[in-house]
Amino acid sequence: MANVKSPLRELKRNSGLGARLPKYVAFLRAINVGGHVVKMDHLRGLFESLGFIEVATVIASGNVIFTSTSRSAPALEKKIEDHLRQSLGYEVITFVRATSELKAIAACRPLDASEIDAAGNALYIGFLKGSPSDEAKQKLASLATEDDKFHFSGHELYWLRRKKFSDSKLSGPLLEKTLGMRTTLRNSTTVKRIASLCS
Repeated sequence: MANVKSPLRELKRNSGLGARLPKYVAFLRAINVGGHVVKMDHLRGLFESLGFIEVATVIASGNVIFTSTSRSAPALEKKIEDHLRQSLGYEVITFVRATSELKAIAACRPLDASEIDAAGNALYIGFLKGSPSDEAKQKLASLATEDDKFHFSGHELYWLRRKKFSDSKLSGPLLEKTLGMRTTLRNSTTVKRIASLCS
């Protein structure tokens, strides 16, 4: 966790403000892939410059825990996206979830536990900007194979991959094209780890 002093951080420390403010996790798309390298201390600094407190990064794939006075996830997404575009020089699509939401997402068991826990299988969670239409869901269902199974819950897509992710003919860009909306994928193990750190 970054150790940067600020007036808001000092106010939180002295008044207990942080305990009363909502905490969020931002999942950033295309961080440290495709040549877009961002050091985590720099990323934390960018979030703190927006007035967020208790900022922490988890793994270098663009997962940021933070506390904010805002109670609107869509407003936070736009604020972060605008700031990162200006600071980094390229678009960073952002998906914000309240920590209470994230705990429910991490705990969701959309498919049979024996399949999720079977050796060699992996469950990925796709964070979406909204709920896909029924037509979009049907299009994605048509891409399901013996090795790939999908399930939707709220604004999340759960993708069970029965073999190596790298061996799949499916990909994030293909999922986005099929659904008609942006998404970013995380392994469910990563999501569970982040959720545990928010407790």
